[in-house]
Amino acid sequence: MPELPEVETIKNQLKEKIIGKTIKGVEVKLPKMIKGMEAKEFIAKVKGAKIKDISRRAKLLIISLSNGYSLLIHLKLTGQIIYCQKFPEGKNQKYSHLIYYFSDGSVLSHNDLRQLGYVKLVKTANLPEFFLKEKFGPEPLEKDFTLEKFKEILGKKVIQKMKLERNPPKSRSAGRRRIKPLLMDQSFIAGVGNVYANEVCFCAGVLPTREAGDFKDKEIKKLYQCLINILQEAIRLRGTSADTYVDLHGRKGKYLPKLKVYGREGKKCLNCQSKIKRIVLAGRGTFYCPRCQLR
Repeated sequence: MPELPEVETIKNQLKEKIIGKTIKGVEVKLPKMIKGMEAKEFIAKVKGAKIKDISRRAKLLIISLSNGYSLLIHLKLTGQIIYCQKFPEGKNQKYSHLIYYFSDGSVLSHNDLRQLGYVKLVKTANLPEFFLKEKFGPEPLEKDFTLEKFKEILGKKVIQKMKLERNPPKSRSAGRRRIKPLLMDQSFIAGVGNVYANEVCFCAGVLPTREAGDFKDKEIKKLYQCLINILQEAIRLRGTSADTYVDLHGRKGKYLPKLKVYGREGKKCLNCQSKIKRIVLAGRGTFYCPRCQLR
């Protein structure tokens, strides 16, 4: 699934390409990708609107329109947003389910192999309420996300998880206080997924199974620094194409060769030559080095 660096990359590229453009029309090939309204209503509301701004919240792309609405796009597992100066004739458009045509002839395609992504049209004035309901945590790359803030929310989340585990509603609740699943918890930090949670744990030298409440101050500082540095570097390299992700221009991200543990089960650790191991933690494949991540 595209995570913060991938969505941020697309956001930055969209800002360069489509702000100020007018949507001439929308072709909806797969109506189920539109949430909350019928395709006809969606087309009618979007047609003729001008692109005002592009932003991101967690893993959601936000395209603000001149008519008081915003498009919220979630790419889920295999979604792609592709921009072309002209619709690519003759190419296989089998997975182009939503196509936005601009008045200057350029095109924006929302592709999705597994059809799990969606677009939702929300009144821009209602976005704060929408995100409040989603219960997203802070954005890790905002200026106010300091080390002190990280320590604060880590402590609060550990207490919440302890209360939950005393009376868990589901059997899968076990282990939710462990650091790697916690990093992926969107109510803790917005935008971090499986790829970068694995990499942050490796960078910090901690096991992904480590209890989140068992960290000393210097370890929390290391975890925080790794989180910020990895996300910033991944954005600089246009994200990780571990699966179907490509950027706005159809190019693969360049962070994949930088991955130290994710997807490297059985391969030698780039630091110590031990074999990378894989376990399942909170339902997700989890990778670590048994020597570099001692505890």
